[in-house]
Amino acid sequence: MLMQGVDSYLDIRRAAGFELEVPGYLLRSFARYASERDEQHVRTASAIEWASQAPSRGQRHHRLCTVVRFARHVWVEDSRHEIPPTDVFGGKRSRRVPFIYSEDDTERLIRAASSLGPSGSLRPYTYGSLFALLFATGLRISEALALRFDDVTPDGLVIRKTKFQKSRLVPLHETVSEGLQRYLRRRKRVAGLHDWFFVSVRGRQLDRSSVHWTFRRLLDSTRIGRGTRRRPRIHDIRHTFAVNAILACPEGRDHVGRHLLALSTYMGHAQISDTYWYLESTPQLMRDISNACERFLKGTVQ
Repeated sequence: MLMQGVDSYLDIRRAAGFELEVPGYLLRSFARYASERDEQHVRTASAIEWASQAPSRGQRHHRLCTVVRFARHVWVEDSRHEIPPTDVFGGKRSRRVPFIYSEDDTERLIRAASSLGPSGSLRPYTYGSLFALLFATGLRISEALALRFDDVTPDGLVIRKTKFQKSRLVPLHETVSEGLQRYLRRRKRVAGLHDWFFVSVRGRQLDRSSVHWTFRRLLDSTRIGRGTRRRPRIHDIRHTFAVNAILACPEGRDHVGRHLLALSTYMGHAQISDTYWYLESTPQLMRDISNACERFLKGTVQ
């Protein structure tokens, strides 16, 4: 009975676009564990015992939360299921504080990428265009590397099923479109027959490991992030885009809500809470929130 509930739950969520490979594996493991104890419903004690088998606190917390989400689903139809607490193994995992690139950092990184060798090759144009696109759009690196010719349209970039099996259209500023078209003309002249947009010097799809290796060399040459606690990452470019977009948000509660909802859709977030998290990513944003709260408490804001 419990295994049937797991299968039904997974079918419903997959129909909504979730892959659930790991949650599916975990929930079936839990269902087998419970069945061995002749339990046909979620029991808090068994869920905690099963989750405790994981080797680290973070993994134990993740396993238990997976069961909790399932339990909330099946409890709606059968209240005999118990919903375990989520704070047994230390509560919510904290996110890594992102490195926010300054305007000068952005210019230096793109300039260094556009100066890569070997001389006369497509490589500097590829990396210069790639990093410029990431800074201008906040795309995930996997989304940028998966682009094909037909994905670059007059209306913007077509981002096909990616992290959460979502597809979306990303509008582009005209300067970004012009830059991509300049790269595309050069790329078609010197690269192979493959229709991958960003390619290596051998004309093949640019792979993520090569991009990360090159990015680390660019950080060394530009000294970006030198002296900071954590080394900047490519994914921090996406964080930078989001923070800058929020900083440009018009004032007013209604405007903020619509702005963040649009940004969440633009970036392909699975839930808007992923977008609201950026409010705490920089001191400037937190100061703005603190000042607004102070004005409200003093009665100067309705």
